[in-house]
Amino acid sequence: MTTGEQQTRTDDADEYTFDDVSVVMGTYNEEEAIGKVVSDIEDVTDGKAEVVCVDGSSDRTPEIAREHGATVIEQEPQGYGVAVRAAILAPDRPIVVTTDCDDTYPMEQLPEFLELINAGYDVVSGDRLYHGADAMPAFNRFGNHAFAALASVLMGTRVHDTTTGMRAYRREVVESIEWTENTGLSAELLIRPLLRNYDVREHPIAYRERAGETKLDPIQGGAEIAKSIVKVCLEERLRELPHEPTQ
Repeated sequence: MTTGEQQTRTDDADEYTFDDVSVVMGTYNEEEAIGKVVSDIEDVTDGKAEVVCVDGSSDRTPEIAREHGATVIEQEPQGYGVAVRAAILAPDRPIVVTTDCDDTYPMEQLPEFLELINAGYDVVSGDRLYHGADAMPAFNRFGNHAFAALASVLMGTRVHDTTTGMRAYRREVVESIEWTENTGLSAELLIRPLLRNYDVREHPIAYRERAGETKLDPIQGGAEIAKSIVKVCLEERLRELPHEPTQ
């Protein structure tokens, strides 16, 4: 799925490498998984990608992340969106990849994401549901299908996984948009670029059972995500409307 015409890089343009990539995440009490996640990134990228964690943990997560070579930015816990927003804006490399710190996402697919960015896409979004996401709790899987259906109707564009945590962005995309949501940031990070006609590609990814306990209440969190989808879609639709010139 794309929007607009795909903008392929010119033949004489240098392709991005992992030296141009920052992999970022918000972390909160993920000491069981964070070491493996950072190590997997290092192995897949030959240690070239920068890893940035914005952390509000009370356990050993930041210590373990630093031991494995990650840059840790500590902040008071303020929710998922606040941490991830800070993480995506912190690095200065031209490509930003978001992931979660619970070992559910396949870091071995990072080269595929970079290849698609080099093919001209502005955003590459991991589609967990393409392969069925059997490791995901059934209630969460149903909710994610419902979020995608809601967003698709409101946008008029078919999307398959609005709340995935694994995406790659060109830096100009994340710097050009004001991100406002907290729990619903993952959906916002897909919806606003799509409705602003950036070239977006959903790419199938594997999804594993998480390490450690989930921090999100599925009922309350689901309601907040649905509310965010409606709010962001309406804001972007209103933004598209012509405005009368001021006198």
